Amino acid sequence: MHSLERIGRYRLERPLGTGAFATVWLAHDPELQAPVAVKVLAENWAHRLDVRERFLSEARLLRRAGSSRVVQVYDIGELPDGRPYFVMEYADGGTLADLPAGGALPVRDALTLTAEAARSAAALHEAGIVHRDIKPTNVLLHTAPDGTRRVLLADLGLAKSLAQGSVLTLAAGSAGYQPPEQAEPGVGIDERADVYSLGAVGYELLTGTVPGQPGKVTAPRRLRPELGEGVERALLRALEPDRARRWPGALAFAQELDRLAADPSVPPARRLDRVRGRLGTVTLAVAAALAAAVAAVTMTVVLHRGGTGGDGVRVADADGRVSLEVPAGWGRGVRDSGWDPRVLGLPSGHEPGLVVADDLSRWPDLTAAVNGVFAGISTDGDVTAEVERIDHSGCRYTGARSFADADWHGLVRSWRGCPDGGSVTESALVPAGGTGQPQVYVQIRRRGDGDTTDAVLRSLRVG
Repeated sequence: MHSLERIGRYRLERPLGTGAFATVWLAHDPELQAPVAVKVLAENWAHRLDVRERFLSEARLLRRAGSSRVVQVYDIGELPDGRPYFVMEYADGGTLADLPAGGALPVRDALTLTAEAARSAAALHEAGIVHRDIKPTNVLLHTAPDGTRRVLLADLGLAKSLAQGSVLTLAAGSAGYQPPEQAEPGVGIDERADVYSLGAVGYELLTGTVPGQPGKVTAPRRLRPELGEGVERALLRALEPDRARRWPGALAFAQELDRLAADPSVPPARRLDRVRGRLGTVTLAVAAALAAAVAAVTMTVVLHRGGTGGDGVRVADADGRVSLEVPAGWGRGVRDSGWDPRVLGLPSGHEPGLVVADDLSRWPDLTAAVNGVFAGISTDGDVTAEVERIDHSGCRYTGARSFADADWHGLVRSWRGCPDGGSVTESALVPAGGTGQPQVYVQIRRRGDGDTTDAVLRSLRVG
């Protein structure tokens, strides 16, 4: 393993991200006296000529795009061990995936960001390039000299020339953002593939959740009723499985989003530098993010005696992967299309999950008293470690304890005297059989005194 401190004249400071094929470093250019990003091919792929060529192709395509809306390449070179690298402008504002974990963005903010990302894609298309992997982690925010922020597209590792689009033979893209034509090897693509991915990005910014499978996307206004019909139509047109029915190009989609954002009924957008921000610690904002990441209702009423204290209801997610029982008064509403574990600090993805509450409209309001439960499965990362990091500002921490029954064991942490006048518990569970997977994250909010945590955890079933 070769430890890097400097690449060429660039002094490495810290890794910005690591993927399957490369690592991106924040570095300092002493000649220009400016920060830069350096992307280096991973050692374990250095011997693969096809991977090496794809890596170099990304640098060439970025350079070919030559747009202020696409990350610029400044330099390219090779390490002493033969691995290639290239040097890019550093986007100090992070990515759309780094926006605050508080659920959906304000409508005009989301529309504006998606429109800017669409214009970045249009710049690629004008240069004869289709991105094929547009998603929040590949949309960057960069501070301009006047203090405003530019939206940039990055990571062209899967990008191809549009001239090659009719002869592509390999499937590409990321789940949730991938148009159906990219999921089938041998199906030709064009710029409308990126329009689908842009629609998925906009959908996530507006609803807080990644859309479902193509053709099975939940209408956005079911997740966020205050969205206008025009916004819903624009998103669903971008997410059409039949590309002939999508927006004809990224620029047309951007223009429609601009028109919608200009509607006087839409609250003004905030400056992008105020939108962006990372959470230093996980707070009750997790609850709000989870509330937005859910959809249709699946409820089965059961008689439950003991456990939760009186009759209760059993609720399940849409696929029946996760279910639990809550007191009957809590089960007035369920949203159940899953969650993105990224909101807890785990690797990004779409996993089974649900939220049930006596008033779902109050669940995202961190100062509103509510009785409810969120439960989500995670198959990657360490849920226990992330739960140990949680700090609920404004609540009184009352300690941690272990939980164990025939099916689950794990950690339970509790807070009382929260801003809503109630309590919250955070739990990280693993199977009692010692397999370690799947892990389950459970958050319980309760009005006033009392504790139903053990009863809810004992009722948990994962399929």
